[in-house]
Amino acid sequence: MNVPSDGGEDGSENGQVSRRQMVRGALAGSAGILMPSLLDLNADRTMAQTADPAQPRLGAPQERPVTYEDVVAQAQALAAQAYRPPEADLPPDLAALTYDEFQAIRFRPEATVALGPRFSLQPFHRGGLHTRRVAIDFQSPQGAPRPFGYDPALFDLGPSLQGRTYPASLGFAGFRIAHAFEAGRPDNHEEFLVFLGASYFRVRGRDQIYGLSARGIAVGTGAPEGEEFPDFTRFWIDEPRGGSVTVLALLDGPSLAGAYRFVVTPGEPSALAVTAALFPRRAIPALGLAPLTSMFLYGENGPGARNAQPFDDFRPRVHDSDGLLVQAPGDRLWRPLVNGRAAPQISAFRAAPLEGFGLLQRERRFAAFLDVQARHEDRPGLWVRPEAGFGAGAVRLFEIPSREEATDNIVAAFVPEAPVVAGRRLDLAYTLVTVGPEPAASLAPPLARVVSTRVGSAERLRPTQPPRPQRRLYAIDFEGPGLPQDPNAAIEVSLSASAGAFVEPYAERVPQTGGWRLYAEYRPPETPPETPPTGDVVLRARLSHAGRVLTETWDGVA
Repeated sequence: MNVPSDGGEDGSENGQVSRRQMVRGALAGSAGILMPSLLDLNADRTMAQTADPAQPRLGAPQERPVTYEDVVAQAQALAAQAYRPPEADLPPDLAALTYDEFQAIRFRPEATVALGPRFSLQPFHRGGLHTRRVAIDFQSPQGAPRPFGYDPALFDLGPSLQGRTYPASLGFAGFRIAHAFEAGRPDNHEEFLVFLGASYFRVRGRDQIYGLSARGIAVGTGAPEGEEFPDFTRFWIDEPRGGSVTVLALLDGPSLAGAYRFVVTPGEPSALAVTAALFPRRAIPALGLAPLTSMFLYGENGPGARNAQPFDDFRPRVHDSDGLLVQAPGDRLWRPLVNGRAAPQISAFRAAPLEGFGLLQRERRFAAFLDVQARHEDRPGLWVRPEAGFGAGAVRLFEIPSREEATDNIVAAFVPEAPVVAGRRLDLAYTLVTVGPEPAASLAPPLARVVSTRVGSAERLRPTQPPRPQRRLYAIDFEGPGLPQDPNAAIEVSLSASAGAFVEPYAERVPQTGGWRLYAEYRPPETPPETPPTGDVVLRARLSHAGRVLTETWDGVA
């Protein structure tokens, strides 16, 4: 089902900030960073931390590590109290930083924190859009957590802040973790995980660069009154075990508090096992679970929407993700992303039960993007796999019109059907997996996938008298396992349209790729001008052979 949105810009009051502002502070693509010298976690100079009254506490000091259950108890106690917004204590010179000035602040490599033989960490300075303070604690299997204290000497503050100093109470904005992907090169640490801003985090697999973001939770996405952005306020980082590192996090916002455990395993692919307990302070009409946020400016089907203004750009495509994938028992649905509509679009995809969903980057050729610096072809997709099910509900896709490459205008999240009421605990367990070139082991069953969607005027190929410019020709390419190699195979085409009709479909093998292409002309319904059709027209297509489904279900909005 597709629901048009009447939402506009996100709000910026009452604890809410604009998604468009939030993502401007996101990091650029990651490069490998060599960590020649690592900080000793037991050094008193870095462990000293001034007590911060704004930070939540876990009760009396303890001589053991903080557990996930401890953070759950803290989140529950926090939710029983009225929300207290963070103090607006950022010094004016840090609050006034531009994006470039903030990016000029660098953590000194020699101060990098060792997290075991193959992991290391660097915190982010506060400033610019990143005003909120987070507390960072390190812990080993024995002993109490060790707070990581702020010290301006840990940073090169850049030319705009040269010579400035700040108190230990300033704290940090977030952190990034690096890993030695190659066992034979233990000193070659490459950044692969970032927590920075509200509940946003980014992860990449080996040989990938950062692209889309994930979030702990989404509250009110697409709502007319604006979206709320809860914050991760405190992190506990365990000593790595084997090839994984565990991060505990406390979340707080006007509508809810929560506890999170991330068990992060870098590699190809990288995976995050997420466990969370959420405690709503009030009813939440639309709570987005396992939200993903990405950028789609334009792609292979031109501007993406009829009458959309084209982009005057030398690059053929600009996007971090090009489609949404939703997995239900026995079926997998692919929705190509679209930009350029006159208003935001909200689409909902029900799956009973949901086996997984994700925003993917299926185009993997450099020639498709021609951007040497951005390297869109190397950006990961993210696949969400519920471990215990999310219950009844739907995956919602939010597509926000955008003309800016720095703006994340795509959001996908699972929204439960059951009301989220104050005081009722909500437990989650899911795994996030990075996805590169397909086919990928994390995506099942092994159906042939949609690799391109192209749309154009049907009048140009088959003119009619009088002309009907509403006629559209869809060319959908499928590639992958199970497709017949015989060009004369009897391919069965399944097509549907919620209004209007597809006419004269035709499928042919593409010898250049080994895949199959479906051509289908869509004709909208004949309606009098005074009674135009209401709502979206949903189009779907897939290919079968000898009674067996071969492909994903392609889904689009006319």
